[in-house]
Amino acid sequence: MKLSMMRLVLPLLAITLASGCASTGNTEQQAKNSYADPRDPIESFNRGVWDLNYDVLDAYILRPTTVGYMTVVPKPARQGIANLVNNLDEPVNVVNALLQFKPKSAAVGTGRFVINSTLGLLGLFDVATALDLKEQDEDFGQTLAVWGMPQGPYLMIPAMGPSTASDAAGRVVDNLYFPATWLNTPLALTKAGLNILGAREQLMSSEQLLKESVDPYSFVKEAYFQHRLYDIHDGNPPQKEEDESYLDDYLDN
Repeated sequence: MKLSMMRLVLPLLAITLASGCASTGNTEQQAKNSYADPRDPIESFNRGVWDLNYDVLDAYILRPTTVGYMTVVPKPARQGIANLVNNLDEPVNVVNALLQFKPKSAAVGTGRFVINSTLGLLGLFDVATALDLKEQDEDFGQTLAVWGMPQGPYLMIPAMGPSTASDAAGRVVDNLYFPATWLNTPLALTKAGLNILGAREQLMSSEQLLKESVDPYSFVKEAYFQHRLYDIHDGNPPQKEEDESYLDDYLDN
């Protein structure tokens, strides 16, 4: 599954720029205390984990390792590795598409896995996308949401990043599918590590945006919820109805 921070950050670009221009006199602490988020009942704990992830693990381990990976491994090779890892996740997309009653998406995912595993040399080359069979990107967290299960509280997981209770449970289930069950511990850890490196590489081009945000923790949280809403509704999230009652009050005065 591709849960890159870049995809989480970019949807809030406009919000960040606007808040940066309008909050010259604001401090980060004011931003933290501005409201209580009902989605994030353990915010104080989550912020502690965020500090660990962002200020320690990323700064001293993940980012330097990713820079070294990008320096040593040429871009075409890194893309091939990313394709291979993504191909191993195609059965997850297929199973969850079926569980969400999306036969077309399941058929596309099956076609992608067969084509990329054969013509694409076990997935090193993404031949299926060139044939207009695009990745469906389904996971069990989305399946639970489609079934009507609440997402549960927001969680910042050590060394993994943003999630919710249902999405965290979904990650566990997704690791029970073929071919993940065929991988021994070293191979499973290698796959997870390559996934993380690929995700961190994509973030490189937008990390300055995160640094310039008023409150990076809240920025990532909002981006995460927007991204998940987009995934659950296949790119067509329901539009919120604007509350225009205040206009009636204004016109009556």
